[in-house]
Amino acid sequence: MAIHEHWADAIMDGRKTVEFRKRRLAPDIDTVIVYATAPVSMVIGRFTIAEVVSGTPEEIWSRFGDVGEIDHASYSAYYEGRDSAVAIVVAEASRFDDPLALADIEPRPAVPQSFAYLPAATPALAGA
Repeated sequence: MAIHEHWADAIMDGRKTVEFRKRRLAPDIDTVIVYATAPVSMVIGRFTIAEVVSGTPEEIWSRFGDVGEIDHASYSAYYEGRDSAVAIVVAEASRFDDPLALADIEPRPAVPQSFAYLPAATPALAGA
């Protein structure tokens, strides 16, 4: 999952315990590999999902705004014109000791625009 550097670090540090998205992930996903966007452009860690909650942007903000590490104006701009919002609740996050470049992962994934699905047994991520 591509996440802006500030928010990716906040998830890894435990300050941000929910990731806001416009679309749900597939229902069988329980782990998210975190790709910190430019200027980092590296896979920096992973988190497990406690739950995925859908609702209106107002409902999601009311429930999770205080743990999302984003101000209300930016949140509102992100969901402008949208009827639904998704909150991916972080169960546990762990930062990799050594971040990975996408080129280090086989098969090499494209730079995710939002998120991409990888095989569960991706060798480069097994020991990370």
